[in-house]
Amino acid sequence: MAKYTEAKCRICRREGCKLFLKGDRCFTDKCAQDRRPYAPGQHGRARKKVSEYAVQLREKQKTRRTYGILERQFRGYFEKAEMQKGVTGTNLLVILERRLDNVVYRMGFANSRNQARQLVRHGIFTLNGRKVNIPSLQVRVGDTVEVPEKNRKIPVIAEAQEVLARRGCPSWLEADGAAFKGTVKALPQRDDIQFPVNEQLIVELYSK
Repeated sequence: MAKYTEAKCRICRREGCKLFLKGDRCFTDKCAQDRRPYAPGQHGRARKKVSEYAVQLREKQKTRRTYGILERQFRGYFEKAEMQKGVTGTNLLVILERRLDNVVYRMGFANSRNQARQLVRHGIFTLNGRKVNIPSLQVRVGDTVEVPEKNRKIPVIAEAQEVLARRGCPSWLEADGAAFKGTVKALPQRDDIQFPVNEQLIVELYSK
């Protein structure tokens, strides 16, 4: 499976905004996007003429990289969103938000989505009382994500709980840090997705 192995801060600089790929570090003055707010490389500061296609592509890449998804899987999510009722762009974002690794991150059990994905793959969490290891699994209303007793002493989970107070938990989820448990209260709405993305540009890109 393909995997990005370079510095994650370069991704944020390339997209021109914080994607919070390194968790707690993104909130400190060590954040590369704050220190060097221009694209990486020797021509990063140069002014460039940006085409309509380039704007659409950057929006798609920013969204895909935020959730840590490869191109083929992202395209599959778009096709699924296109077949659903409602606005395609909103459907796409809701599908991405409902991924188990994203829910674990949103509930404060991981510092970043990448860390959440790794923890899920190692079987650290249970979903409705059953052990799961599939990061892409889609959660439903009423689902309960929990850290079993034997896994609660993992340092990164304790550290993530401290960061949660800083970034907050979305209204469609309910997290109980003391009980190491979280519940899906409702499906996410467009207003619950706070990071800056214009999903219509992604729809236009894939509709060409």
